Amino acid sequence: MNEREGPTFPSDWLEIARKDWTRTLHMLDKEDAEAAGFFFQQSLEKYLKAFLLQHGWKLRKIHELDALLDNAAKHNPDLEDFRDLCERVSGYYFANRYPPLGISGLTCEDIKEALEEAKSFVLAMFPGEDLKS
Repeated sequence: MNEREGPTFPSDWLEIARKDWTRTLHMLDKEDAEAAGFFFQQSLEKYLKAFLLQHGWKLRKIHELDALLDNAAKHNPDLEDFRDLCERVSGYYFANRYPPLGISGLTCEDIKEALEEAKSFVLAMFPGEDLKS
């Protein structure tokens, strides 16, 4: 049996964050910007939750990256530099799930540019993380 890191299992959240990152890249290969944006948002959400869980945060149902970032920046103030990224990527979540509220004109290029910025964000939380491009 695998030994867990604690009652909230940050490693499980990291594993799913990585899968969503890979799904983002797969959807970009398929030229599906909305799906790529959705999985991208999901990936960053799970990376943030894993980071917070490692710092004793009590897991709760929340999808807003900026609200998660508020908590994460208390543990690493440098993460505040990624506020714009989090606000932008939060909108990608709505583009696929709630079409009337979604971002019109979201492109694969938009996602690719944000992914490059997100690499620095993820590495600020998890310095050894191996992010595929």
